[in-house]
Amino acid sequence: MATMAASPVIGSFVAADYAVFALMLLVSAAIGVYYAIVGRGQSSSREFLMGGQSMTAVPVALSLTASFMSAITVLATPAEVYRYGASYGLFSLSYVLVVVVSSEVFLPVFYRLGITSTYEYLEIRFNRATRLLGTVMFIVQTILYTGIVIYAPALALNQVTGMDLWGAVISTGVVCTFYCAMGGLKAVVWTDVFQVGIMVAGFLSVIIRAVVLQGGVANILNHAEFGGRLNFWDFDASPLRRHTFWTITFGGTFVWTSIYGINQAQVQRYISCKSMTHAKMSLYINLLGLWVILLCSVFAGLCLYSVYKHCDPWTAGMVSAPDQLMPYMVMDILRDYPGLPGLFVAAAYSGTLSTVSSSVNALAAVTIEDLIKPYTHMSEKHLSWTSKGLSFLYGALCIGMAGIASLMGSLLQAAISIFGIIGGPLLGLFSLGILCPYANATGGLAGLLSGLVMSLWVGIGAQFYPPLPEQSRPLGLTTHGCNFTTAAGVFNWTASPTEPSLYTTVLQQNTAERPFLADNLYSLSYLYFSPIGTLTTLAVGLVVSLLSGGMKLNLEPRVTLMKEDTMLFCFYKLFKERAMRRAGKLDLTKNRENKLGNNNPGFCNVHELDFTKSSLPT
Repeated sequence: MATMAASPVIGSFVAADYAVFALMLLVSAAIGVYYAIVGRGQSSSREFLMGGQSMTAVPVALSLTASFMSAITVLATPAEVYRYGASYGLFSLSYVLVVVVSSEVFLPVFYRLGITSTYEYLEIRFNRATRLLGTVMFIVQTILYTGIVIYAPALALNQVTGMDLWGAVISTGVVCTFYCAMGGLKAVVWTDVFQVGIMVAGFLSVIIRAVVLQGGVANILNHAEFGGRLNFWDFDASPLRRHTFWTITFGGTFVWTSIYGINQAQVQRYISCKSMTHAKMSLYINLLGLWVILLCSVFAGLCLYSVYKHCDPWTAGMVSAPDQLMPYMVMDILRDYPGLPGLFVAAAYSGTLSTVSSSVNALAAVTIEDLIKPYTHMSEKHLSWTSKGLSFLYGALCIGMAGIASLMGSLLQAAISIFGIIGGPLLGLFSLGILCPYANATGGLAGLLSGLVMSLWVGIGAQFYPPLPEQSRPLGLTTHGCNFTTAAGVFNWTASPTEPSLYTTVLQQNTAERPFLADNLYSLSYLYFSPIGTLTTLAVGLVVSLLSGGMKLNLEPRVTLMKEDTMLFCFYKLFKERAMRRAGKLDLTKNRENKLGNNNPGFCNVHELDFTKSSLPT
């Protein structure tokens, strides 16, 4: 087994790496050009944004997996496992709950209504003001998140190749905006299928090399266990702990349901399926994809710890942020294998391209459906061209927002926090509409505003007063094995880690001045931001609806969940039919006349034997 220590000089890209990386970009762009040529005769905005509702389950499932398994998954999840342990793998349980809720509660209603934008539902169910507020919240959330997603692989590329950071940011945005604007949803879905394969291949290249280097999977797991990284079953009920069984399974379910259940980028995909059966199948097949990517990213984090257990590159000052640990290891252990570092960076970029293209396509869809169509009378051809123009505009906006991402510290936490703060209240609003028949427009609007205020209060407070280490509990890292040999001789690196974020630096200077809420409300696990927003919206929405006459509301059944929509009811109905059929076979009195023929009056008329009615003298 090789003993690895962080090297002060890591490899750089060679021609083979650039070739692999360029090939990935070229194939992605080519798919966009192909669908632009094939779809020239399809001039409607619905065809461009929804793929003509002709997609089948498998490509949509892979696209659903790729959409939010972004560069943040490729880079930040292994770093999270390296610092906090493999408890992150418990998201596999959250994903099961998320897929069941999304397919059984939200999908049937959206598919039945045949909507292009999920926010159309808010006007059908509540009113136009609620729809507009929901649309604006989604646009803000998506642009912020997409900025982080563009910045993440650019950071990786800057680390491993020395390529200009902002040159990488702009090139990422331009390529995916190009194929999204050219080919519409079909191009986005099929590039996602290609890119999810690249992501898995990139992970496997790193994992296989690390396993060989460390002497097998068993050794890596032993190192992880010795270092306290196999901390799956932490049942601490404290909501202040960063990752426990409860924060991940409960809080994580809310976060990811707000993505898979109501987020335009995901809903737009499964509504594009040719039937509701295909749509539900796509969600369940997608679950397998989520598990594969999660397993790869968690095990990559354990490999990272096994390789650098005696010499942490972050503490030693070899990288400037934890999110650079994975690309650092790639260049360290794969430098003798030309093309493989390029494959890993292509994997990070694939994650970004799939997410950004999904976001841009979704932003164009909600803008057309919610902000343009209701107020103008444009032809379908003009709407189609407007959709393409909006794709370019939103692509440029997302590139600009990548600048803010550079100030956000941990990319994984920042991304999930954004979905929690804005997605949580929106999830509460949609749940209110679908599950509560007496929720009215007044209650919906009041609930949404209350949930947004509450989650913003907690989320922004957490940015300015980050949890103290005893609450987040990062696991131990060491540099005692860092002996670097250079031309000048041998020396030890014991430098302190560079500052993780602007906010953390400011707050570390004022730890003595932390207010009461800083160590209570603001120190909640970031995974609880979404449940806070969702539950506040539901509670306020229900109370206000009841007080403002919600019980008198007359709704169309199609806008709420019906028992016929659920798989459970279908199974019950099937079981009942079979039981009735079996009971019918055993019932000897049922349909006896039909089975045995008619009665013969000559033998069966019992009245002839009724002596009470006889005319004979007594």
